[in-house]
Parts: sequence; structure tokens; C-alpha cells
Amino acid sequence: MAQTQHDPLLRARALAGLTRYQDATRPTRPKAAKVHAVSGVARLLYYGSGESGGPPIVVIPSLINPPDVLDLSERISLMRWLATQGHDVFLVDWGHPDAADRSMNLSGHIITRLVPLLQTLEEKVPPVLVGYCLGGTLAAGAAACFPVSALVTIATPWDFDGFSDKVRQEIAHLWRDAKPFCQKAGYVPMEVLQSGFWALDPARTIAKYADFGEMQEGSDAMTAFMALEDWANAGPPLTYAASEELFEELYQANVTGLAQWKVGEDAVRPEQLTVPSLSIRSSTDRIVPATSAPALAESWTLDMGHVGMIVGSRARQQLWEPLSQWLFKHGAEC
Repeated sequence: MAQTQHDPLLRARALAGLTRYQDATRPTRPKAAKVHAVSGVARLLYYGSGESGGPPIVVIPSLINPPDVLDLSERISLMRWLATQGHDVFLVDWGHPDAADRSMNLSGHIITRLVPLLQTLEEKVPPVLVGYCLGGTLAAGAAACFPVSALVTIATPWDFDGFSDKVRQEIAHLWRDAKPFCQKAGYVPMEVLQSGFWALDPARTIAKYADFGEMQEGSDAMTAFMALEDWANAGPPLTYAASEELFEELYQANVTGLAQWKVGEDAVRPEQLTVPSLSIRSSTDRIVPATSAPALAESWTLDMGHVGMIVGSRARQQLWEPLSQWLFKHGAEC
């Protein structure tokens, strides 16, 4: 490990923490939500109570990693907390793509997976879409071809010129190396994507395992770390077509930021939405910089990390509660 070549103590701590993580007993997953609808391998899960009487809230995660970060545990779950507030809330689970899906690109996920799920909502008021990370990009695409009451994006990449040249070069290099195998296989394994995330901040990856090795056995911090790391290290592969579009059209060509990305017939321009819209970004996000977020009618800038804004110790105060209030306000306007 190049990051620890001059610090053998840190290396030993990190390796001890990694071994502890691998050998530890896993925390129990929360009870599964009810399946409301299915479209191909994708599912729409229902968490809400509907007591608020507002429009349905559909939360859309990234295609990368499972949706579990939004429902990490009974205590750390944006989905379950929104339901306790009275929101009628649903979560998209993209599922595991099969061989027939290899040619499905990002817009294909919207048109053949997401929109059919949204069409199963029989409420008279269109849904509010809340997208996290790449799920926000897909939510913006869906809002361009399906009626919605409002759009919220959280830590969402849109203007890829907002990424540093260094990051875009590293991602381009990663894709060049992985593309021949992925093209032949028809998918991109999670390990390829994960290596790109590690490369963004290798020092932090080492430090977090070093710290984990010294956490109190059975503590809330230890349980939360394992649940989060299991989520971050898991996930189905991406279809080849979606990966090719993500790396070549979005990261390299910035088709979204230049309003050249089409879902259906028209280019997607979320800044021209006539419904309420909110972009939530973070000034300390190492994965999706604030400068890449879409320009929507409203914007909030937090000082929490990409994942921390969803599951961190300050997430409820800084994101969950203000988001719930925003949803209530705009739900009442529908």
C-alpha cells in the first residue's frame, strides 16, 4: 500500500481493522418493505403511511450500489423516518440486471424501468421525485418525460465540467482499462466501479479501517460502520450500455451539462422545469462535487460528505428534517 509505505504503524492498524471487518458478525437487516410494483428486475417498495395527504414521494437511488443506504437500519433510515412523518413514500430498487439488459443505457432504465413503476401510482396528483447521486440524474430525466409535482436531487452529478480535470482523467483511464473485458461480458462488475471510488481518496479508505479496528465491540459506531461498508462494497453490476454512456457521454462529453442528453425525443433541461425543484449538494463531497450539481429553482449547500448527508450523525438535523418540511410545503401546493 503506497499510502502507508512510510507509516508501518498505520498499515498495521488498517490491516487489523480490515481483518476485524471481514470476520465480524453482521448486523441484522431491517424488515423488508412491501413490494408495490415490479418492472422487469426493478421493484417499487412502499414505506409510507400517506397520513399527510400529499403526493407520493418516490426516492430514486443510484444504479451503483444497492438502495440500502436509504434504509440502512431500523435507526438509520431516511425512508422509514419520512414514513413516520406521514409522507407517502416509495423507494426504487433497480435489482440485478440480466443478460437481456446488457444493451439498456441510462435513458433505457428511465423509459423501460422507472416510468412503468411510476405509472402504477394511481393518485390523482403526480409524484415528487427525490433522486440520490446518479439516481438524481435519472430522476431529472424522468421528470422530462413523465408528469411530476416536484423534483429533488441530492448529491447529483449533472454538469460534469464541475469535476476536476484530475478526477475526469482518472475515470477515463479506469474505463479504458476495463472497457475491453466489460464489452465482452456485457456488464461492468461492482469491483471496477469500487476501485474508482477508492482512487478518489485512498488515504481516507485506509484511515477508516484503521479507526474501525479500535472501535468498541458491539457499539453503535461499529454496527453502523459494518452496515455502511457492506452496502458500499456490494451491488449488482451495471449494464454495459449504461456504463458506456456514463463514462463516455456524461463524464467525458458532459452531455447532461450541455443539454445534449435525450430521454425520448427531447433534450433534458431540468432548469426549465415548471414545477418546484430543489438541488441539495455538499461543499465537502469528494464523489460528486457541489460544482457539478444541477441548477434547479432552489439549492441548498451542506457541509457533509456524499454518504454522510444521508446516514451521518448530523443527517437528520441537516437534511432529513429540512427535506421533510420542503416536501410538506410543496405537497400542499399540489
